[in-house]
Order: sequence, then structure tokens, then C-alpha cells
Amino acid sequence: MERLVDSAKAAVAHVRALAVGESISGSMRVTMHFHPDAPYRGRSTLSAIAHRGAYLSQFETNTGNGGLTAFEGGDRWRWESRMFGGVYDSRPASDRPKYGSLDRRCDGYGGSPRFGSSYFVLAEHTLERTTFCFPDSVHEPHLFGTAQTSSHLMEAAAVAEFDDPLDHYIEAHVHGPINIECDVEALVLDPSYRGTRFEDVARTMPCAVLWHAGYRLAIEQVESHPEYRGNAVVEVARSVARQEWITPYSLGPARVGSVDPQDLKKVWHYVARYGRAAPAP
Repeated sequence: MERLVDSAKAAVAHVRALAVGESISGSMRVTMHFHPDAPYRGRSTLSAIAHRGAYLSQFETNTGNGGLTAFEGGDRWRWESRMFGGVYDSRPASDRPKYGSLDRRCDGYGGSPRFGSSYFVLAEHTLERTTFCFPDSVHEPHLFGTAQTSSHLMEAAAVAEFDDPLDHYIEAHVHGPINIECDVEALVLDPSYRGTRFEDVARTMPCAVLWHAGYRLAIEQVESHPEYRGNAVVEVARSVARQEWITPYSLGPARVGSVDPQDLKKVWHYVARYGRAAPAP
């Protein structure tokens, strides 16, 4: 454990030395998005998290809702080497940071909905071992910060413009383990999971269970925006809709079917962008 603590401290210290801003509000939280019903080693992702009592990094799970390059020499490995001064280059996967986003606008849907319909809200004390960058690390950014030095990231995010609003978030990296009992304030689920086995699993976890306003997208809205993810994805959306509607829960069966996961991810992008029950702040 001491080795893990030392590597986490070194990574945070490296980023702190690169940052120039002031502290952020202690009322802000990091959110970690995921799809509860995504399959993982014979069970759902939510069940796997509840069973282990911890949230793991992509390097450990080899799954994710963004790019899948978390392996030695892959893009994620290279980005982390750059961002954290090579601290994790020779460390085991379990040492690596877990990714989320800063919920800077206190959005009921969390900080980065493009990565999942549901999310964990991390406790305030985890901010002390969290680093941030803007924009997403896929863009190899030059703006970095910690909880004590991230005001400049907030300013940059406030004026930045993106073609896709789902790209507009401050990326967070939580160094060290994320224990559900100790490090999580709440699990926030989409209301389409009410009364399902996913709510049952959620209720077994040692954190509050909350609900956001929900996602629900009519298939005609997908059809009206073929330019967003392409006609092929519109066809996939038609095939997975239930009675002309798509919700997070209705996407579940397709996750264990024959639909290409990358296409299904893009269908989710439609839902996340156009299917909010409540408007963005």
C-alpha cells in the first residue's frame, strides 16, 4: 500500500508543479460515469463494482466508454506518461488513476455524460489526490491543475467552444484506490432503472442512491440528426428502440447482443446529447 501511496503522491506533485491557477470551490465534486448494464466478465458493470466494493481503472478492466487504448505503449499509456512525468510507466495496472470529470456546473447529469447514463459522486476528501486537465487528455492538453490550482481550467472551460457539447468537460484523474464505502458520496442512476434488478444491486451498496431527471429520446429525433454520428448509427438506433423510444435501460439488451459496441456507444451519444429530460444549466 505504501508504494501505491507514494506513486499517487508523486503524480499529484508533478501536476501541481505544472499548474498556475488558484483553488476551486470545495463544493464541487468529481463524477465518474458508467453504464450500469454494460457486461463485465459474466455480470453487469454495476454488479461487478458492488461485488468488489471498488471502482477500477481502464487498465485493470480493459473496458471503457471512450477509446480503448489502456495497455503498455497504447495511447492512454502514452498520455499518462506525459501527464504524470512517467510515474506510472513501470507500475502495475492497479496503481494507475481512475478517470472522471469535475462537475463544475453542478449539473444533475454529472460532469461528462458522454461516458455513461449513471455516475458516482466522489467525496470531498478525494479532491486532495485528484488532478485535472482541459480539454480531454486525448487532445494532449497543456492545461493541468489540482484542487488547489485549477481556477485557470475553470476559466478556459467557461469560454471554450466545442462542436459537440458532450466534449465540454474538465477531465479528472483520481490517484489511489476508490473504495465505494469510504470514497463515494452517492450513486446517481437514470430513472429508467427504477424497479429493476439494477436498483436492487444499487441498494446493496454502502452509499446513497439518487436519481437524475432522466434520458428519453424519440427515434425521430435521432433520424433528424444523421450528420451527428452517421446514417449507419441511425439504423442501429432504429433497431434498438422500443416503441420508438430509447432510454438507458432499453439499451441494456443490445449491450449483450450482436450490436457492435462502438455503434452502440454512438447511439448513446445521441441519447446523452438530445435526450435530456431537463435542460443543461
